[in-house]
Amino acid sequence: MVSTQTCARRVAASVADPELPMLTLHDLGVLRDVEVADGRVTVTITPTYSGCPAMATMRDDLVHRLTDAGFTDVEVRVRLHPAWSSDWITDRGRAALADHGLSPPGPAPERSGPVPLTLLPRRRALTCPRCGSSGTELTSEFGSTACKALYRCAACLEPFEHVKEI
Repeated sequence: MVSTQTCARRVAASVADPELPMLTLHDLGVLRDVEVADGRVTVTITPTYSGCPAMATMRDDLVHRLTDAGFTDVEVRVRLHPAWSSDWITDRGRAALADHGLSPPGPAPERSGPVPLTLLPRRRALTCPRCGSSGTELTSEFGSTACKALYRCAACLEPFEHVKEI
């Protein structure tokens, strides 16, 4: 028999990200914790960016899916510390990004102390998710969302989005 805790965790882990629907919140690494106590399910999520516009949709989707699964008292909390890291994306999530034509992030930059502000484009060593060429060029530091950059492949000439390392 599956415990209530395990069931709640499975349901929460299966909720798709609204901006990257090929990923679950678990695979994206924003699902931090699921607790069940005294009939209440408390889900903790960490946004990819503190101002992520998808947070309200994530919260609503979690509440609806858990409610549909029979949990009547659901609370979603947002935890900003520690800050989300692209290193939290699972291997399955990275593969799903590549399978859908998005360039998955490389290792997140090492951080110790304050994060330096730079307004210059970030240099990244990428390969095209369509043809595998390393001849890529940055088109825009911001793609369809703030967590993605837009690139173009010099070999196949196809544009593609890259999920940023954070």
